[in-house]
Amino acid sequence: MACQYPEMTNISPVNGEPDFTAEPDFTVQHIAPPVRSMRVAFVTETYPPEVNGVALTMARIVNGIAARNHEIQLVRPRQHSENSDQLTDKFHEVFTRGLPIPRYPDLRMGLPSKRALVRLWSHKRPDVVHIATEGPLGWSALQAARLLKLPVCSDFRTNFHAYSKHYGVGWLQRPIMGYLRKFHNRTQATMVPAEALRQELSTSGFLRLSVVSRGVDVGLFNPKRRNEALRNQWGASKDDFVTLYVGRLAPEKNLDVLVASFSSIKASRPSARFVVVGDGPARAELAQRMPYAVFAGQRRGEDLAKHYASADLFIFPSLTETFGNVTVEAMASGLPVLAFDHAAASELITSGENGLLIRFGNSAAFVDTAASLVGKRQWLQYMGERARRRVAALDWEQVVLRFEQVLRRTIEEVQQPHALPLNAQGHPTA
Repeated sequence: MACQYPEMTNISPVNGEPDFTAEPDFTVQHIAPPVRSMRVAFVTETYPPEVNGVALTMARIVNGIAARNHEIQLVRPRQHSENSDQLTDKFHEVFTRGLPIPRYPDLRMGLPSKRALVRLWSHKRPDVVHIATEGPLGWSALQAARLLKLPVCSDFRTNFHAYSKHYGVGWLQRPIMGYLRKFHNRTQATMVPAEALRQELSTSGFLRLSVVSRGVDVGLFNPKRRNEALRNQWGASKDDFVTLYVGRLAPEKNLDVLVASFSSIKASRPSARFVVVGDGPARAELAQRMPYAVFAGQRRGEDLAKHYASADLFIFPSLTETFGNVTVEAMASGLPVLAFDHAAASELITSGENGLLIRFGNSAAFVDTAASLVGKRQWLQYMGERARRRVAALDWEQVVLRFEQVLRRTIEEVQQPHALPLNAQGHPTA
């Protein structure tokens, strides 16, 4: 049977070459341009309007790099609502075919597309390829880049290997980790969002790791967005205690601990209210187990920010994050965060000062701590104020600058094949 390759739209009907003519509806940050621009090809299997940490972070990075006067080519699967590519002289968006991900119909997985990418990048060669996801499209991009001897770097943004045990296939954890190690070690640099993750991956045999953190929009996520009318919709008066969770509703988010925590708080304070923002395959089951909770669905922008700011405590029991954007968004919104000593929480929270950390995996302590916080409103407000101060400096502009540095060093390493490898901070080793 003939092999089917994904469509590469934006091809001229006259000569079969890419047609770069349309205008995008696309907003970027205003950041001063660098000395020398680059042509950067981004490859990702998730991007807005999809709602998840990887998609939203990639949009920030892509927009920020574009704002620094670099030429962008964005390769990703076509989503349901999109009909045509977006093009300007500086921004080329190319869609490939994709398939819905089982149990996540709103997300799509890219199909193998090596030949199409080789054709695309042979026509207009990028200075560097950045691969954000390790799926079939990402693997094809890696193969194509290596075939064309293009500099290539990658992101480690999702703990797929840790997900397996939550879906009853824990035996797949080692093979998945082996694939991820093989994938990333074939790139010149792999970016990770936290130092703790860098150390974990380095111990597991991953090479050439650079820490590039994530930012937060402190103007959007702001305690000033607290809204009493919204709280009233939740059935909460000014003095009622509201606990919030924001995230995907799926097994890998450790939702049993979320349910137990909510239940323990309710037993301690029957008037407490509980709000769940997000969607996913476990939503119906959670609604049955927590009929007292408000399920607000997916929220975006100012609406999401208002949900954060209108709560009193943020609970996040996940053990599979590489970073956890919601942790930072909650802190910026002036909320104390209860989380395991892991990912962004581990790096940003000083327990008892601007949030509370529980030893990794100690579910009983997590649930007990949740119940103990109900009557400590002044302490929670104290920690929330300091939480916002802690993340106030996590500016996206600095994240983009750091990302740009790794891109440049990736190019330089290929141009100088005998250069020393990069250390954890992205500098050549001595």
